[in-house]
Amino acid sequence: MRSAVPLPASGEESRRLHVAVLMGGWSAEREVSLNSGAGVAEALESLGHRVTRVDLTPSVAADLAAAAPDLVFNALHGTPGEDGSVQGLLELMGLRYTHSGLATSVIAIDKVLTKQVLVPAGVPMPGGRIVRSAEVFEADPLPRPYVLKPVNEGSSVGVAIVTAGGNYGSPIGRDTAGPWQAFDELLAEPYVRGRELTTAVLDGADGPRALGVTELRPKSGWYDYDAKYTDGMTEHLFPAPVPDEIAEACRDLALQAHRVLGCRGCSRSDFRWDDERGVDGLFLLEVNTQPGMTALSLVPEQARHTGMSYAELVQAIVDAALRAPAPKAAARAKDAAR
Repeated sequence: MRSAVPLPASGEESRRLHVAVLMGGWSAEREVSLNSGAGVAEALESLGHRVTRVDLTPSVAADLAAAAPDLVFNALHGTPGEDGSVQGLLELMGLRYTHSGLATSVIAIDKVLTKQVLVPAGVPMPGGRIVRSAEVFEADPLPRPYVLKPVNEGSSVGVAIVTAGGNYGSPIGRDTAGPWQAFDELLAEPYVRGRELTTAVLDGADGPRALGVTELRPKSGWYDYDAKYTDGMTEHLFPAPVPDEIAEACRDLALQAHRVLGCRGCSRSDFRWDDERGVDGLFLLEVNTQPGMTALSLVPEQARHTGMSYAELVQAIVDAALRAPAPKAAARAKDAAR
């Protein structure tokens, strides 16, 4: 395997590279990843970089070895592109890559591990516990209303809100459609009433910065997968019409989560805010280490509101990857070649 591209000298971060854009895969978020990857690839080409598009298949290692890129732009969403699996492969191959590293990815994709890291650091998150899916057919694991969600999926895949007057049954019907039919274990959390807020964090040469706070108002139902990725189904309000102390708390908590988890490149923290409780009603739900890069995605939207174009955002994520330490396999290969 070729040694990793050397770190750029001062003022050279924007030099031309050969970038492999890794996209697609087989997760529930495949189509979103393909859209993200297409946008990233076009932006990189507009910046003068040479791009190889790589759809994640079982032959991905051979495909990347044949391409021999300077850098891999990880545009995957969900498993295995977001859970540390692909990160581990890229580390073993000695390839530099964008976004968070192996350990951070393993923790952040797992909602329970994320709580175990962030809550002791002072980040407010809802309580809850892991339940066997079969348990919900016998009795409610928490007082209603509560939320059931997969432990390690993103984009609200498989999330169910169980209310007193809902149509899941009481207890939940064994044959009723829901995440309990697709996952053996689920995370049960108390439902936090109120408003949906999100904050993107982007790494720069001077460290990470929070781009702002967006409020998400679905036009019907709640902010599920369809509301996220169907044009016109959700109103995005930026800056969020919330008190200054809430906006400041979102920015501070997103930055804290980014730093404590060791995120790299960019991340997005999603919050629920019970507006009847002030700052005590603000809870971080999850941290996304591979935020979407589609036309409807929130990180590009927040970047645009701060005066940064889509292509500039992509370049900033590339620059963050170039500033990071080289994968150990690449460093060993470089030392051996001396």
